[in-house]
Amino acid sequence: MPRLTAGQNVRSTYTVERLLGEGAFAEVYRVQHRFLGRQAMKVLKAPGAGSMEIEQIVGEALLLSRIGHPNIIRVFDANVLDIEGETYGFFTMEYVPGGSLDAFWRSYRDRLMPIAQAVDVIKQVCLGVAVAHAESPPVVHRDIKPQNILVGYDANGLRVRVADFGLAKRVNPLTLLVSSRGTLQFKAPESFDNHESPAADVWAIGTTLYLLLADVLPFPELDGRDVTDASRFLRGLRPASVYNISVDAALDTILSRCLAPNASDRYSSARDLLNDLQRWHPNSGQSQSMTSASTAHSKAALGTAAAVTARTPREMASKALELAKSPASLTLAADMLEEALSRSPPLRDEYESQLRLWRRGVCM
Repeated sequence: MPRLTAGQNVRSTYTVERLLGEGAFAEVYRVQHRFLGRQAMKVLKAPGAGSMEIEQIVGEALLLSRIGHPNIIRVFDANVLDIEGETYGFFTMEYVPGGSLDAFWRSYRDRLMPIAQAVDVIKQVCLGVAVAHAESPPVVHRDIKPQNILVGYDANGLRVRVADFGLAKRVNPLTLLVSSRGTLQFKAPESFDNHESPAADVWAIGTTLYLLLADVLPFPELDGRDVTDASRFLRGLRPASVYNISVDAALDTILSRCLAPNASDRYSSARDLLNDLQRWHPNSGQSQSMTSASTAHSKAALGTAAAVTARTPREMASKALELAKSPASLTLAADMLEEALSRSPPLRDEYESQLRLWRRGVCM
């Protein structure tokens, strides 16, 4: 049962609008700040944390927020709240109406995500993570996966933001079993011995790219009996081109290096991976490719999709166009249209240019 309810006031500052989703560590709500507008509030599930502990938990996210990189989610506030006699930590961050990469990827249903778009998403992930890896000492994310990557739009088009830096820092990998299906597949072999490094983040980024290109995960699903047995990774990696004929040899090579069992054989950081991705260029026609995926695998790799709002994307787009007739409602209209576009690829071709104008404050 959700810890917060719609309409509830939090610390005389935030009004809860609705539950957006939940993971292993927290529930996420859309809230309205009394002065600053919509934000996302993440309420940690484990009670009893004090203000100092909350600051430690989100310390790395706050550090990276001060850097202000466009591909890293901004964290605004961290504090505690009382719910039925228990104290829970929470923090607030920027709200991305489009939602997670998981939802964006699933929107293609029985079609594969266009290769150039998948690579662009991962390049933006690398841009954000590279900033963290460049810190001294490096900030390691530890839980990169589609659910922790947010996809939205700004005045320049698609913009990706990496969220939840540092939240998995004090968590045993076994705990991740209670998260969404597939989470353990994003953990590098050495992570199960608590050896975390930028190379482990590279493994997770590579796993995510493989999933976007192939609609399957690169290694078999784990269960509780072999979760600490890293030797299972030593079998040969099946090239993504086996599942998607549009994947070329260069991308297969990049993925192979990302997913090398030994950390020393991988890219040493997100910046090194980014350099190779920037040198890659799609072959003619790849940027528009939406190859049919195998119905046996299509979008099943991470389990069942989370429930979405009752309105169809088309209905949401129509409502957004009505709201946009009033300049005072332009931000709300843009948020609604962004959510619709994240759920429907055909609408992106139809309305993305309109959304870019709205994000610039241009009402037409």
